[in-house]
Amino acid sequence: MKNHNPLASALNQDLQAGAPQIFSMLSARGKAIYFPSKGILGQSAEAKSAKINATIGTAFEEDGSPLTLECIEATVNLGSDSFLYAPSFGLPKLREEWGKLLSVKNPSLAGKNFSLPVVTAALTHALSVAGYLFLDEADQVILPDLFWDNYELVFTEAFGAKLKFYNTFVAGGFDVQAFSQALNEGPVGKKVVLLNFPNNPTGYTVTESEAKVLVAEIHKAALAGNQVVVLLDDAYFGLVYEDGVAKESLFPSLLDLHPNVLAVKLDGPTKEDYVWGLRVGFMTFGFQGSTPAQLKALENKAAGVVRGNISNAPSISQAILLKGYTSPEYAAQKKAKYDILSARVHAIRQILSVHPEYQASFEVMPFNSGYFMCVKPIGVDPEALRKLLLSDYSTGVIMLSGLIRLAFSAVPLAQLDLLFVNLHGAIQKLRG
Repeated sequence: MKNHNPLASALNQDLQAGAPQIFSMLSARGKAIYFPSKGILGQSAEAKSAKINATIGTAFEEDGSPLTLECIEATVNLGSDSFLYAPSFGLPKLREEWGKLLSVKNPSLAGKNFSLPVVTAALTHALSVAGYLFLDEADQVILPDLFWDNYELVFTEAFGAKLKFYNTFVAGGFDVQAFSQALNEGPVGKKVVLLNFPNNPTGYTVTESEAKVLVAEIHKAALAGNQVVVLLDDAYFGLVYEDGVAKESLFPSLLDLHPNVLAVKLDGPTKEDYVWGLRVGFMTFGFQGSTPAQLKALENKAAGVVRGNISNAPSISQAILLKGYTSPEYAAQKKAKYDILSARVHAIRQILSVHPEYQASFEVMPFNSGYFMCVKPIGVDPEALRKLLLSDYSTGVIMLSGLIRLAFSAVPLAQLDLLFVNLHGAIQKLRG
C-alpha cells in the first residue's frame, strides 16, 4: 500500500477502526487526501490569539481591521471581515445554519447522525470533490440515461470514470426496475450511484412510492455485500409542485440504511435560493453506525480536496447567505419565489390540456419539479428543430439526448402559451 502523509493515515485509521467498508469506498486519491492541519493553516490557527500574529497571508490596517479598498467595501454592507479568507471547510456559522436548514427541510433527519456540511464552490465543485474522493479510473457511476451533460466532464474527463446508464422512464414514471438491474448486475463490490432529483434535464422527482423502491433496491444491494456510495445531486431540492411527489431528499432514508451505504448529499443555494452567481455549495455525509470521528474524517478529506483545489469558497458569498438565512423574512420570500415557478407549471398543464393537437407534434416527458421540462418531438430531428425555433421563431431551447428541454424557470407566465405555439408550429413546418 502506498505510504500516505501521516495526517492522511490518521484520518484513514479513524475510518478503518470502526468503518472499514467506508474506507474501502474511497478512491486512491481519497485515501491519500488530508486536511493540512499541521502546515501553514495549523500554525496560523495556533497563533490566532497571539498579540503579534505574523502568520497568514492577509493584510490589516494599523488598527487591526482588514485592509480593504473603501470603494469596494462600500458596495457591500457586510463589514470588512467578509473580505478575509474563509476556512477551507467553510464559515463555521454558515455550516451550522445549513445543517439546521437540512433538518427543517427534511423532518425525517430528526435524531439522525450526519456530518457538518463542508462548503464547496457550488454544486459542480461539490461533484468534483466527490469524484476526487470516490472515483478511480475505470470505476463506474450508475445514473439514468437522461442526465446533466456536465457529469461527463466532471467524472469521465477529470477522473477517468465510466458512466453506466439505465433507462429513465417507463409507463409515465421512473424506471426503478432498470435502476435495480444496473445496480445489481456485475460482481459484488464498490458501486457508485448518482441520483439527481429534481432531475436535470427532465424536471422529474420520484414519487413517494418510487422513492421507497429506490431505497429498498439500494438496501438489497448492500445486503448482498456491495459497498454503495450514493451521490445525491440535490441542486434543485425543494422545488416540487405536485402532490404525491417525494418532498424530502433521499438522504434521511439512506444515511442509516445499512453500514455498506454511504450517503453523500450535494446541495446548495444556487437553485434553491436563486443565487446562481454566489457559487456556494455543500457536501454532507452520513452512514449507519457512524461516529463523530468517522464523520469528521470525511469532512477533513473533503476540506483537504477543497484546500488543494481552490483553497476555499468565496467568503463574501458565504457572508451574504448567512445574513439571508438568519433574516426573519427569508422563509416568506422564498415561498413567494416558489409560488412564481409553481404557477408556471400549473399554467403549462392547463395549456397542454386545452391543446390536444400538440400531441401530434411532441410527447411530453414526465415532469413535476425543478426548473425544466422536456418534450420528445415526433417525426423531426431535434437539433434541426432547435435551430429552426431560434432562426424563425426567436425561441431558444436546449437539445439534449434527443429531447428538447424547456426552462420554464426563465419564461414569464404571459409567454408560456406562445412558447408551445412556436414549438408546435416549428415541428409542423419541419414536417412540411
